[in-house]
Amino acid sequence: MTNIVERSVTNLSAIPKEEYLYKCTSACAGCSSSLCLRYVLKAAGPDTVLVVPACCTSVIQGIYPGTAMNVPVYNVAFAAAAACASGMSEAFSAMGRETNVIAYAGDGGTVDIGIQALSGAFERGTNFLYICYDNEAYGNTGMQRSGSTPLGARTTTTPGGKPTAKKDLDRIIAAHNPPYMATACSAYPLDLYKKVKKALSIEGPKFIHILAPCPPGWRYPTEKTVEMGKLAVKTGTWILYEREFGKLSISGPSRAAMKRPAPLEDYIRGQGRFKNLDPATLDLMRRQVQQNIERIAREEEGVC
Repeated sequence: MTNIVERSVTNLSAIPKEEYLYKCTSACAGCSSSLCLRYVLKAAGPDTVLVVPACCTSVIQGIYPGTAMNVPVYNVAFAAAAACASGMSEAFSAMGRETNVIAYAGDGGTVDIGIQALSGAFERGTNFLYICYDNEAYGNTGMQRSGSTPLGARTTTTPGGKPTAKKDLDRIIAAHNPPYMATACSAYPLDLYKKVKKALSIEGPKFIHILAPCPPGWRYPTEKTVEMGKLAVKTGTWILYEREFGKLSISGPSRAAMKRPAPLEDYIRGQGRFKNLDPATLDLMRRQVQQNIERIAREEEGVC
């Protein structure tokens, strides 16, 4: 299944034309999380149920009785996405159905509020795909800091810049030894599409962590969303990879970038959330990026 997916989808024109997220959502201009969801659903197809906790996605669906979604969506409490998806997956299995169960949650509902349910679902071996679209703050309620907010970023609750580093969610998930996990970015939709297809072809708990730049939260012009995502990858701030049955493989865009990363300033310069970043914090951020690049490279080589 995996090899078939990789051979048949080599460019965006090969992605199915069917749309499961309609135009005119309630998303902000330049919203990358809705762009991500569009390709997630194209990969998953119509026999899919989304489980969505409180987050931006619970708003962009639209106002009842209208909706932008063309698949069933179950909106649940902030902490309950993985728990609800567990029960739903078991119910479909008991009915003999192979419906894709996808929890689609922001970083607040994953890194912070929903992490206990997520850990429990992975420990139980639930057959589902959990996707965290990460805009690095509580975007739906005004951009308060989350555990996923990076060092130095200004939010409504860290107006002077966050003094601590971003929580390493991916290493927490890796500790659960899932059969498949990956990172992705909204600026690379083909990479995201292929990773969702692969994840859904594997039995058990799967996880995809998507960097989803946010214009109002990160304070950059709406037309710069794709550029911002590409800069995150090119600077090594966000590394694209897959970990399949414990084996890590760096994805193409990051493999090229990690050999010669672009200057970190190229990424942070265009974001108002990093305005007036002091030199010491910037230097610490550079070191953290380099350490992560080296750690990921070592793991791929099998040197831990």
